[in-house]
Amino acid sequence: MLNSKTKHALHCALLFSVIIIFELLTGGLKLSSDETVIDPWVKYGFTITIILYTLRFLAFLPLPQILLNFAGLTLYNAFPDNVILKGSPLLAPFICVRIVTRGDYPQLVKNNVSRNLSKCLSAGLEHFVIEVVTDKPIHLMKDRRVIETVVPGNYKTKSGALFKARALQYCLEEGVNTLSDSDWIVHLDEETLLTENSIRGILNFVIDGKHSFGQGLITYANEEVINWITTLADTFRVADDMGKLRFQFLMFHKPLLSWKGSYVVTQVKAERDVTFDNGLDGSVAEDCFFAMKAFKMGYTFNFIEGEMWEKSPFTLGDFLQQRKRWLQGILLVVRSKKIPLKNKIFLSISCYSWVTMPLSTSNILLASLCPIPCPPLIDFLCAFIGAVSIYMYIFGVIKSFSLYRFGVIKFSLCIFGALATIPVNVVIENVAVIWGLLGKKHKFYVVNKDNRPPLTV
Repeated sequence: MLNSKTKHALHCALLFSVIIIFELLTGGLKLSSDETVIDPWVKYGFTITIILYTLRFLAFLPLPQILLNFAGLTLYNAFPDNVILKGSPLLAPFICVRIVTRGDYPQLVKNNVSRNLSKCLSAGLEHFVIEVVTDKPIHLMKDRRVIETVVPGNYKTKSGALFKARALQYCLEEGVNTLSDSDWIVHLDEETLLTENSIRGILNFVIDGKHSFGQGLITYANEEVINWITTLADTFRVADDMGKLRFQFLMFHKPLLSWKGSYVVTQVKAERDVTFDNGLDGSVAEDCFFAMKAFKMGYTFNFIEGEMWEKSPFTLGDFLQQRKRWLQGILLVVRSKKIPLKNKIFLSISCYSWVTMPLSTSNILLASLCPIPCPPLIDFLCAFIGAVSIYMYIFGVIKSFSLYRFGVIKFSLCIFGALATIPVNVVIENVAVIWGLLGKKHKFYVVNKDNRPPLTV
């Protein structure tokens, strides 16, 4: 079996190979200069030429996040060994594993609480409790380490925060919060599963105590795969965690491009200082608003070793709704006057690269139908963005699926399958953008992550 350094070296070699091949195929790198250069101002006219160059410019908006992904995937070992504890669990501060749910899928929550409890105990975690915060009573198991907190229906935050932000803020209120300032909270979604590696990574993070906030990798292809299309499409998110997320936290210790809403580790004092009480604009993508606000207040972040498990949406409809909510929520954060531009500049660029996606993807057709001359560096960077984006699906499969468990044929099919989902993903993302811009903004769609059929009594 290959060691982690060899795996990383092979992955880097594959990444550079994909980039070079894509550059050559698309003309980003030209081996000869024999082609005829057209004058677009003469051939297309002034208006059309301006439109063509504007669309080409829009294709550069994803460049900052692509550069962060490239740096994260190459500068840091992409296949680290199992996490080794740097201190005794007995010396770790108290940890509250907090799961927020609306309470629509009680059996899913019960099963996952039981699994996570067993995993915490087997990993040697000592000072901890698992708390489920729910809008509807779930009636969890009776255990001294399991707490069920039901958010009262008449509870209102000072700023009018709703949805998940409202539930999270309720836990921080005086008279409700029982945690001390030095304790830590591990925020999970109702479908998120802990692993022993992630628990050891969290212990290392909280024992170190240098940063108030942390986050790690989530993968989506563990155990039973419910929907292969959405799971393979989410391999991009796996690469995004190991690239952009890891690089911004390990290099800058800042959420330059935000973070996710699950596998969030926070110190209680810092979380109560930042708060989730951020009004309607901070309620749709409460995780993003929280990160940007913490960034503004000077808090630091770090990457946590060890992965957690989740499931991709079970249907394309849920997949679309999920992307739409993310777009709308991040757009509300970008437009919020409560976050200074200096803290959200890179997030804004990334967000508007998403918003303008229906326009920028038109370059795929226009590049061949209406070619325009550009400086060599422009052509190179355009191809570089495309090559890294494509490779992220390949890396996501390599990171999510085991070659030894699947075998060469099935593993290769997963890679081809992930590449085949790119057109589907592009269409869904474009629809999500249009729907998100035209639809109601302050709406929180909850994706169904319970694949069991409902019980009929």
